[in-house]
Amino acid sequence: MGLGRELAFELARRKMNLLLVSLPEEGLDDLCRDLKKMGVKAHYIEADLTSKKELLEMTETVKKNYRVNMLINNAGVGGSRIFENADITYIDSIIKLNIRALVLTTRLLLPVLKENTPSYILNVSSMASFSPIGFKTIYPASKVFVDYFTRGLAEELKGSGVFASVVHPGPMKTNRYVTSRINKHGLFGKMGVLPPEKVAKIAVSKMFKKRFSILAGTANRFNYLLMKIIPSWITLPVLTKAVKKKEITKKGQ
Repeated sequence: MGLGRELAFELARRKMNLLLVSLPEEGLDDLCRDLKKMGVKAHYIEADLTSKKELLEMTETVKKNYRVNMLINNAGVGGSRIFENADITYIDSIIKLNIRALVLTTRLLLPVLKENTPSYILNVSSMASFSPIGFKTIYPASKVFVDYFTRGLAEELKGSGVFASVVHPGPMKTNRYVTSRINKHGLFGKMGVLPPEKVAKIAVSKMFKKRFSILAGTANRFNYLLMKIIPSWITLPVLTKAVKKKEITKKGQ
């Protein structure tokens, strides 16, 4: 819960009440206890958002019991695999969580957001959305979807009182495993690394300023410009080679 946790604390510092959603046994009870110490109400729902049944139950609970004026779609999953050797469950989980869960949650809660304007939607994409990457074939593609989906939705919602934004975080040292992976990538891989609390602060601040596309930090803005200027036939082999060298250590992994 790296970025999600920090987003919750950032909103609590702004005295906003919170309803958090995560998998069971992810520490939401303790997190809500800490948030309440900051003078806000904090509730939680435990659900597996890759399960359509649990997702529908979660959104129904929200609609029946809470007045919501903000939706942050932060849940996501990624990884590195040789596509041919990736099992179907791995592929399906990325699509279900990064795409289906985000879209269905937004669709089902949009009427509630419209009842409590001004309201905000913040979808979490990634810097990876700006370039395809071999051995990460599914993850960047799913984050491109998040970007395009949010763009279209924001256009539809003009004048409705609901404002949609998308944030593109770069690498964040959220736990030991992720930190180890980032450190292995050398100087290139470390460019744009920010602590999740700083990303959360930037994302929330710019969301409230009704900025559509949010990039956190000078280095990530520079990386974005580079990826726009340099053609993909150059960036794609470089990024793919970096992933293959540092993360694909054995067949099927």
